[in-house]
Amino acid sequence: MLFKKYHIVIFKNPCDSARKFQVRGWIFFFIFSLVAGLVGGNLFLWKYYENYASLEKNLVHAEKAVQEQKAQLLSLSQKMQNISQDLDRVRNFDSKLRVMINLDQGNVQNVTPKGGSPGADFSKNYLPLYRQELLVRKMHDFLAQLSTEAKLEEVRQQEIIHSMRSKQDALDATPSIWPLEGWVTSPFGWRSSPFTGKREYHKGIDISCPSGTPIYAPAQGTVSFVGTQGGYGKMIKVSHGANLSTRYAHMKQQAVKKGQVVTRGELIGYAGNTGRSTGPHLHYEVRLGGVPVNPMRYILN
Repeated sequence: MLFKKYHIVIFKNPCDSARKFQVRGWIFFFIFSLVAGLVGGNLFLWKYYENYASLEKNLVHAEKAVQEQKAQLLSLSQKMQNISQDLDRVRNFDSKLRVMINLDQGNVQNVTPKGGSPGADFSKNYLPLYRQELLVRKMHDFLAQLSTEAKLEEVRQQEIIHSMRSKQDALDATPSIWPLEGWVTSPFGWRSSPFTGKREYHKGIDISCPSGTPIYAPAQGTVSFVGTQGGYGKMIKVSHGANLSTRYAHMKQQAVKKGQVVTRGELIGYAGNTGRSTGPHLHYEVRLGGVPVNPMRYILN
């Protein structure tokens, strides 16, 4: 059948001559097979295209879900970092309170989280990890460590509260608030002199403010000096007991008298520009046993 000869006759018009073609059977089989192959190939490609479109759609949804998960993990890590920073601030506050009430800090245990300190940038340390499963595990470990530190800090706070209750008088006499509103323009310690440019030791902090800004006592005490003293200009000295005293210099006007007992938050004078000064400000000193110490170690607010 495949090798038989077939004749095809084509007539243009009934009266015209006809054309005759001779074709072998295998050609018909080849044409049929080619058409069937093309149809089958098209059906296969159509199915493949449908599968590809479905997979592409699923991939888009999966990528969107991954991006949302990454955004959630980033947000969670930022919240964890904020909690860690809050815990650091509580710990610093704890240290200040212990200094103020002379509570031994040797018993304080410094516990650091696994893999770094609690103040470390969590997103910087962990977010570049490729496996989210490992990232989530790290987050759980970090949260567990934060929880442990929070419980330890609670124990430390209870110890401080108990000590504060027994030392209320000492706490009232500790200069723990800012004496006025302003901004620190010169901190405690070594600095370049604004007058000579040479290196000098600054015995307090300079708080810049408008002239006439009210100055308030940062703690309970007795006024031991009111007057003018050299480069300090108009100044006040307050004795708080336990060898602790404070000084307020370059004042415009004093509002208390020597021997007067003042309480925390009571008005004692007004900031000015007297003495050796480059502009209106308050020079604030804290002295322990007559030796200047950094006032910032006592300020809590």
